[in-house]
Amino acid sequence: MNLQRRRRLWLVLALVLAGGLATALVAMALQRNVAYLYTPSEVLRGEAGTQSRFRLGGMVEKGSFQRATGSLQAHFRVTDGDAQQRVSYDRILPDLFREGQAVIVTGRLQNGVFVAEDVLAKHDENYMPKEVADKMGAAHQKHAVAALPGGDAR
Repeated sequence: MNLQRRRRLWLVLALVLAGGLATALVAMALQRNVAYLYTPSEVLRGEAGTQSRFRLGGMVEKGSFQRATGSLQAHFRVTDGDAQQRVSYDRILPDLFREGQAVIVTGRLQNGVFVAEDVLAKHDENYMPKEVADKMGAAHQKHAVAALPGGDAR
């Protein structure tokens, strides 16, 4: 192999390695910023894990909202109709946040309580985020099949 071909080969190998390294770094950065959406039923089954950051979607359960006087600390439950998950949030809630409305909260599960970093409330009375509606519908179907005699919740 002559000197010019050897240099080209090393250049091509260096470019391939640099491209692979850049791709790996981008994939790792994106993986850390991904927040998956789970319903309360999936969280209680352990599908969300305990340390990872994720989104919890559902409806704010009526009668569950509590806030200490003079404090921003809010506690409420999010439900998908089959299960409820307690949520704690210590910032200003969106204006559209209320009981009985669809909500998506982002945060982590700590000691059985979902500690929210962000709360997103729906923008009108007929809207529910599509991914929340799909997950809640799937959870209800599994629950209905399991409730039938001889039903299997797979």
